[in-house]
Amino acid sequence: MDFGVTAADEVFRTHVREFVRAHVPPDMAARTRHDVHATKEDLQRWNRILYEQGWAAPHWPMEYGGTGWTPLQIHIFEEECAAADAPFMSYFGLRLIGPLIYTFGSAEHKNAHLEDILRGDVFWCQGFSEPSSGSDLASVRTTAVRDGDTYVINGQKLWTTEAHYADKMFCLARTDPDIKPQKGGLTIFFIDMKQPGVTVRPVITIDEGHSVNEVFLDNVRVPASDVLGEEGQGWAQAKFLLGNERVTNAHVPRAKRDLVLLKRMVSRAIGRGVTPTTEARLSERIARLEIDLAVLEWSVLRELSTSGRTRSQISASGLKILGSELQQRMSDLAIDVVGPQGLIFFEPHHDPSAVLPGGADDELPGLAARQLFFRATTIYAGTNEIQHEIIAREVF
Repeated sequence: MDFGVTAADEVFRTHVREFVRAHVPPDMAARTRHDVHATKEDLQRWNRILYEQGWAAPHWPMEYGGTGWTPLQIHIFEEECAAADAPFMSYFGLRLIGPLIYTFGSAEHKNAHLEDILRGDVFWCQGFSEPSSGSDLASVRTTAVRDGDTYVINGQKLWTTEAHYADKMFCLARTDPDIKPQKGGLTIFFIDMKQPGVTVRPVITIDEGHSVNEVFLDNVRVPASDVLGEEGQGWAQAKFLLGNERVTNAHVPRAKRDLVLLKRMVSRAIGRGVTPTTEARLSERIARLEIDLAVLEWSVLRELSTSGRTRSQISASGLKILGSELQQRMSDLAIDVVGPQGLIFFEPHHDPSAVLPGGADDELPGLAARQLFFRATTIYAGTNEIQHEIIAREVF
C-alpha cells in the first residue's frame, strides 16, 4: 500500500488539527502531559467530544460507527490528538471488546453494547491475566460451570487495568477443563462489575499510581446470553484481540509527541552548557530514537493496512517489542537529561495549568513517575520474552 501523503491528506490533517486543538480543554491537556494515568472524567469527556463529532472510533467499520477513513488518515488523526495532548481514550471498549463484538458477537450483542461503547457511557476492563496466567493464556484457571441458563464463574484476575473505572468486564474463563484451550476449552463472558461476587482491589504500581487492580470472582452468575459468540471460541477470540492490542501498544503517535518534548529538553540542556562528550552522546541517543521511531511508524502503517483477521502474529509481536522498548528508552533519556527535576508530580484531578503555566519547564512534572511506570511496557499485553518466543516458533 502507498502511504505517501497527498495534498488531500494534508487538507485532512489541517481539518483534524483545527478541531482537536480547539476542543481539547487546557486542563485536560496539562493532565495528559503530566500524568501517566488518565482520570475517568477526562476519558469520558474526550470520548463524548469525539462521539458528537463522529470520530470516536475511526478504526471501526462504517456500519458500526466508523468514519471510513484510510489507515493513513486514521494515523494522522491519532497523531494530531497526541500532539494536542488529548488523552489516549480507554481502549478496552473502543480497541478491544468493540471489535470483538462486531466480529464475533450476535446481533443482540451489537445492539446492546456498541453504541454505549462509542458514546463512552459504558467502560470495560479486560479480565485475562491471573496470578498464575499472564502472557500464557492457555493456563487460565478461572472456571465457568454451566448451571441451567447461567454460568457460575470463580477465579481471580490480576493487573486488570481500569477495573475501578469499569462497568463491565470481558472475562476469559475455562469452560471445559478436559479440552486444550486451542481446541475449545476457553470462553469469553460479559460480566457486570457491580453484581454480587465481584470484588475489585487496587494495585498501586511503583510510580505510586493507580491504574491496575486485582479482581475476585466468587460464584458470579452470568446468563448464557452473555457468552461472546459460542462456548469454546475464547482462544480464537483472544488471539484476534491480542493482535489488535499489540499493534495499538506500539503507541507511535504518543511516542512522536514525547520525542518532540524530549528534543526540547535535550536542546535546553545543551544550551545551559554541557561537555562536548555529553552533547555528542545526547545527540546520538536522540538520532537513534528518531530512526527507530520512523521504522516503527512505517511498520505500524503497513500492518494497519491489513484486516484484523489476516494480521500476522509475528508482525504484531514485533511491533509490541519495538514500541515498548522505545517508550522505555525515551523515558530513560528524559530522566538522564532533567535529573531530580523529574520528581515533580501532581495529584490526580489537579489543574496543572493553574499551578504551572506553560513555559520552559512545563514538561517536567511526572517524568520520573512515567519512567517508573514504563517498566511495565515490556510486560503488559504479553511480555516481550513471550513475543520473542512467538516469533521464533513461527519462523523456525
